[in-house]
Amino acid sequence: MSSQLSREEAWDLLAEWVESPSLRKHCLAVEASMVAYARQHGEDEERWAVAGLLHDADYERFPDLDDAENGHPRTILRALKERDLDPEIVDAIAGHAPFLGVARETPMAKTLYAVDELSGFIVACAYVRPEGIHGMTPKSVKKKLKTPAFAAAVNRDEVREGAEELGVDFDEHIRTVIAALEARADELELHGKAAAAEPDAAA
Repeated sequence: MSSQLSREEAWDLLAEWVESPSLRKHCLAVEASMVAYARQHGEDEERWAVAGLLHDADYERFPDLDDAENGHPRTILRALKERDLDPEIVDAIAGHAPFLGVARETPMAKTLYAVDELSGFIVACAYVRPEGIHGMTPKSVKKKLKTPAFAAAVNRDEVREGAEELGVDFDEHIRTVIAALEARADELELHGKAAAAEPDAAA
């Protein structure tokens, strides 16, 4: 029988593998989006959270996508298999990396692929807005997606493909991810430049 990781155990594992604050925040953002979709569809929120948290856990140490032995995400996949982790979570993490050729057959796998790039993109959008994520709309996100130089590392094709594969309206998909991240705006520091400039009320 496969083992389970609690959300707390997954966070401890992520913290062990990842020191970069920005990469930790990305994993937290993807977790938030995964939990939002799990809640929508009556899925196990903790299992989906674990998949979101750990999908990029090896990227800081092993960022080479072309290394067939130790590149991302092969190393974290191997570590999770050694723990005999729930195969659905392992397969979902494998499926978020198209170059591995692992079919995304479960709702968890399709959702992880759909929210990964988009979560990162929406965080990037929030960072350049004075009001941060508050008041962000699908229209403004789509406008930024049409600007290739903005958050250039985000794969626009994967953003679109993910929503199509998930079978959701693109605007609604964006709306769901915005709401998920806004709910954790404190943790993800998405309140914007205006909030950051405000003097501490307790000072």
